[in-house]
Amino acid sequence: MSHDNNAAGGSLLGALSDRVNYLCEAGLFITLTLMTLITILQIVCRLWFKALTWSEEVACFLLVFASFLGSTVAFKRGANIAVNFLIEALPKAIKKVTLAAIDLVGVAFFGALAWYGAVLCINQSAQLASSIPISMSYMYAVFPITGAIVILHLLSHIEKLFRSGEGNA
Repeated sequence: MSHDNNAAGGSLLGALSDRVNYLCEAGLFITLTLMTLITILQIVCRLWFKALTWSEEVACFLLVFASFLGSTVAFKRGANIAVNFLIEALPKAIKKVTLAAIDLVGVAFFGALAWYGAVLCINQSAQLASSIPISMSYMYAVFPITGAIVILHLLSHIEKLFRSGEGNA
């Protein structure tokens, strides 16, 4: 099941989903590039200079950010794992309703991720990372951000299902 939306259909929600996905793709590229450069710098400094105390933790945080950003991009592209042979066999009308129901379950799940992620951010705002003086709430912000982005993609997909009449949008 593909969640890839095309803004050409005139949907404001679809266009917003596409733009947010573009930003996520750019953020993913930047995050992976920074992680690679910091890891290389860490190796160089350990071999020839004094080891960096912050590089491993920052690289680890960037890996987590890249994983979550990557999941939103994969979700948008429909690259997530799915067993859809049963859905493909359904009549068009039932297929559309089934896909919308699946998306609504996703909205509930990612809504919970966003909500509890925001609660975690608030509760951990006084905690600092171990090697860098940054609040852990910035690190945990990836949860509500990811939840909100995937909800946007899901709502865009639901809208596309019912605007276009496509069963496998």
